[in-house]
Amino acid sequence: MTHCENCGAELHGRWCALCGQAAIDYRRSFRYVIVDVLDSFLNWDSKFFATIGWLIARPWHLTNEFLAGHRVRYLHPLRLYLLASILFFFAVTYWAKSIHLDPDKLSHRELSPQDRTEIETVLKNKHLPPEARAEIEKALKEESSPAEGGKTEEAVKQKDSSPTPHDKTSDTKKEGETSQGDFGPIQLGPEKPSTPFEQWVETRLKEKIGEHGTKAQLGFMALIRNLPYMVLCCIPLFAFVLKILYIRRRVFYIDHLVYALHIHTFAYVAIMLIWLAAKSLGRVAPGPLAHWTIGLLLSAFTVQILLSIRRVYRQSWFMSVLKFFVGGAVYLVVLLVALVATVFITLALPD
Repeated sequence: MTHCENCGAELHGRWCALCGQAAIDYRRSFRYVIVDVLDSFLNWDSKFFATIGWLIARPWHLTNEFLAGHRVRYLHPLRLYLLASILFFFAVTYWAKSIHLDPDKLSHRELSPQDRTEIETVLKNKHLPPEARAEIEKALKEESSPAEGGKTEEAVKQKDSSPTPHDKTSDTKKEGETSQGDFGPIQLGPEKPSTPFEQWVETRLKEKIGEHGTKAQLGFMALIRNLPYMVLCCIPLFAFVLKILYIRRRVFYIDHLVYALHIHTFAYVAIMLIWLAAKSLGRVAPGPLAHWTIGLLLSAFTVQILLSIRRVYRQSWFMSVLKFFVGGAVYLVVLLVALVATVFITLALPD
């Protein structure tokens, strides 16, 4: 291409000097289009690998370079965060799907028709893992035999022996009372909810996870899907906490926000690498060696965050350690409040 397709100006490089449009001819092979898309989204070249390398080895280097104006050599902080966030929460979703209902909890008591209907509704869900579906169906089949056997034994005992005072006492149980081993219906406390808010929470809980928790996995997956938005909303709050901690340094809020994006991205990547190391060591060298290695990796993860605070804000070790713990405690409270808010939002959203 010799001239810009947008404004017609003569091209002297990859971008137009007048309007800034990239000199890309999309009427080519589909392979070139895919390469251009990947390059636009990931910058899949030496810039991408250099950014990842610095992120793992020295996350503070990316922040310092960006604030110093050396930005062309690295991925943009927001783009880097979004990429790491997608990979991290994809891994979290994969882990959450591997958690399924325990068949033992289904077979330790006789299921009521309502419970059986709820479980059959769960089985109709297309997103239920095949392993969980097979085990729940097996548990439902095995549940009927022990129940019938129990009824036969009870009939024989009533024939051969007279009822004892204990039996009479057990027969006089209230209709709504559950037996030992039966979790019973979901309630917020020993008494019925008294306020409209408690009644709403209990109703939404029953709708989300079932009367006896039979749809707990579906409710848990709904919460997992909302976590990326929660953390994304917490990043500006983390930058605000840093602004308060370093208010005397006269640092711009945008500088704190750039550091917040980089340190959250580092946390995502580090947690994924530690999780992969734990899975690999659990198979290759299980035991104390694996535990010590994971402990060292977690310690290195904490030290990297502490070093990043000192290298970015350039304060003494004492002030860096003090603000590391104070800021960490405050941000932990922020995350807990955000998590509670996410739970209520998940309950309020329709299925």
